[in-house]
Amino acid sequence: MPRGGKRKGAGRPKGTGKFGVPTKAIRVPEKMVDQIISYVYAKGYKFPLYESTPKKDKSGEQYLPGEFDMNKGMNKTTFAFLLPDNTMSGAGLYAGSTALVDKSAEVKEGDIVVALWKDELVARRLVKYGETVELKSEGARTPAIKAAVADLPIWGVVKAVYKAL
Repeated sequence: MPRGGKRKGAGRPKGTGKFGVPTKAIRVPEKMVDQIISYVYAKGYKFPLYESTPKKDKSGEQYLPGEFDMNKGMNKTTFAFLLPDNTMSGAGLYAGSTALVDKSAEVKEGDIVVALWKDELVARRLVKYGETVELKSEGARTPAIKAAVADLPIWGVVKAVYKAL
């Protein structure tokens, strides 16, 4: 009698496990196992997405038009930055909020960026970009930062902000 290998009809039928869909065994770093298990049981970082006017199908039943995916627009170059002050409150960025910053995004005038200024990370609106850079605050009475491009490294562009109410 042959041993080992895949046998026809062996094992649990696909889609009958606790997740109700086919699964795949993978190797992951041990230190990430708990995070991955939490992610799987949460079915990803997606939330129901409601609109102001509920959608209904042909039978009149209400349904959700989609999901909000927390990972959308993020990549390996995204980092979180805890905003230290209210210098960007006019743009909705407040002290204690968390900005998601994309290091790989193309920097353009008008973007809110995170830059290194005098050994401190700051979030400001980029109002001039060329040989010199000008970063303007939109809140507390803080003067604009003006410097040569080489003296003001831009770490990335703010793509989203999460704040507690």
